This record gives sequence, structure tokens and C-alpha cells, in this order.
Amino acid sequence: MIPLNQNLASLQRSGIRVFTNLARQTPGCVLLTIGEPDFATPEAIKTAAREALERDETHYAPNQGTQELRRAIADFETKRGLPTEENQVLVTVGATGALYTALTGILNPGEEVIIPTPAFGLYETIVTAAGGVPVLLDISGAGFQLTPALLREAVTEKTKAIIVNSPCNPTGAVLNEKSLAAVKAAVLGKPIFVVCDNVYGALSYGPCPDLSLDPELEEQVLLCQSFSKPYAMTGWRVGYLRCPEYVMDRLLLLSAAEIAAVPTFIQHAAVKALEQDVSAMRETYRRRRDYVTGRLRAMGLSFPEPEGAFYVFPDIRRFGLSSWDFCTRLITEGKLAVIPGSCFGCEGHIRISYCYSDEELKTGLDRLEAFIGTLK
Repeated sequence: MIPLNQNLASLQRSGIRVFTNLARQTPGCVLLTIGEPDFATPEAIKTAAREALERDETHYAPNQGTQELRRAIADFETKRGLPTEENQVLVTVGATGALYTALTGILNPGEEVIIPTPAFGLYETIVTAAGGVPVLLDISGAGFQLTPALLREAVTEKTKAIIVNSPCNPTGAVLNEKSLAAVKAAVLGKPIFVVCDNVYGALSYGPCPDLSLDPELEEQVLLCQSFSKPYAMTGWRVGYLRCPEYVMDRLLLLSAAEIAAVPTFIQHAAVKALEQDVSAMRETYRRRRDYVTGRLRAMGLSFPEPEGAFYVFPDIRRFGLSSWDFCTRLITEGKLAVIPGSCFGCEGHIRISYCYSDEELKTGLDRLEAFIGTLK
């Protein structure tokens, strides 16, 4: 047997997929697992793709992305307070592509990336595959916020980046101004990047401070964005990376080697997406959030308040089960699938996704309540 890249030896399959697949193999099981909008892609976006296909826009796009889309993204970012030129934009295969390109492009073997946990498992996977060292920084004991003391303990001479995801997957929590100030103080003027994963930014229910908008960090911020969540375009696989020009020169070459380019007709659809008003979807998620959190409180469960995205992260420690065992039994005994907190680096919690229909949410929460009743 021929050896592979040793960095891949410790990688594990996504727990989200493991539990989703187990649930699908369990007759009658309700799924509240996947963070995928249940809305159809808006018709205007689909029409733009069809029209591009009719124009035979099926040839290679430029490696960096079409000028039309990069200009539209630059305008979009500039309007929201981040002055951006089109040459600072790289079109990627979703935020996954943006994160992979950013982290692989900046890391040398042994360099560290601070990942506040609970966190989406993809960060640790990419850092490990790139030969870096994930530094999992547990912020659950600080109200799911960052503090200067926590960062002082985590930052070392090997620190190359800090990941900031707000609103957060899996909690829905928003990092407050004090948290972002702590990050800024930890990195400003140092050779440390801030990787801002803002994929849920447009789905914030209230104010959402954004470190990528700080002009003093202009040369240190790598902004990763996706069309998947706000525009219900998960299957289209398109996103972007916004970074300083001195970084783009090298990252563009890396991305070109990875994917060549995102399909041309999809980029035309993405231009149209940036024109869409997502407020109706956001309000639907807010309404579902209120229903789900109300039900959980009535069950006596605590959780950080979801201020964006479409997740809630209840504490299940009082039941004396690991999150993995809790979720496994919930599927087999309660016919409901959610995700263990251990999949996000935070034991003692579960993640519930509420981007499902009202009927599915009611049925799922009824089953959770009944299952909890058996544990008491």
C-alpha cells in the first residue's frame, strides 16, 4: 500500500453527514440536521442562468471570475461599508472553496489557526489537511463570546490566523463588539490574519458587528462569503473570497490550480442573486427561531440566544449522556435526528437546525419533548 499525505490520516467524516445518513436509514425519522434553506432558489436567479445557457455561456470563465460578477461583488461589499475593488475578489466554489483557498494559501507547516469553539468542523479539517495546527479555543464558558484573557492564552508566536464566524454555526450567536475588539487587539500590527466567515451575515436578526469592515485591519482580513445560505443556492456551489491585493496574487494561482474557474452561467446567475431582497426569508427564519426557542424553554433547556443563521444549540448535560449517545438514542428511540455538539468541538450540547417547514419543526420538537420525558 502506497502512503498518502500524512496530514489526511486524522481526518474524519462529517458528523453532520453521519447522523443525517443514519436518520435517512431509520423509517419515519424526522430530520432537523442539515443547514440548508428549504426555500427554492428565487426565480430571477434561475432565469438568469437559463438565459446565460441560451446565450451559450458555457465556456471557461477567467480564473478569478467573470469581470461582471467581480464588479457586482465589489459594489455589493462597498455599499455595505467595505470598500472593494474587483481585483480584490476571487470567485470560488462556495464558501468552502474560499476557506480552503485562504487557509491553504496562508499556512506553512506547523503554523497555528485559532478556532473559537463550538465551530463548524470544516475549519479544523482544512487546517489539518494544509499542514497547520488547529487550536480549538472553547468559548462556551464565556457566554459564547471571545475575551482578551482567552485570546492571550491561545495566541503564540506560531499563530497565523484566527477564524471569526458570526452569526455562528452551530449556535446562531453573534459576536459582540467586545469580542471583536479582543480579536483586533490580539492581531493588529502582527503577522496574523483574521479569516471572517460571513456566510450567515445577511441572515442576522439584528445588529451584527463585522470585523471585516474595520479599516485598520484591511491588510489582515480574508473575507469568505457564499451565495448558498442567503439566496437558497446551496447546490449552485458559488461564493467568493475578498482579500488584500498583495494576497490575491498568490491565492489566485492556488485557486486556478484547484478549480480553474466556477462555471460561467452560474456566475451570471450570481450577479442576479446580489440584486435580491432576502428579508422575507430572514423573517421566516426569525419566526421559526421564536417558535423553536419557545418550545425548548418550555422543556427546561437552555441555550445561547440565536441572533442569526438558523440554528439553536441546547445544553443537554443534565441528562448524563454524551451528545453522541443522546443523538443516537434520539434517532433510534425518538425518531428525530439532530447533531451532537461534539461534532462542533463542544460536548454537552446538540445542534437543531430550524430551516425546515413548520410542520416538521412541530413534529420534531414534539418528539424531542417526548424523548426527554423518558430520560427524566
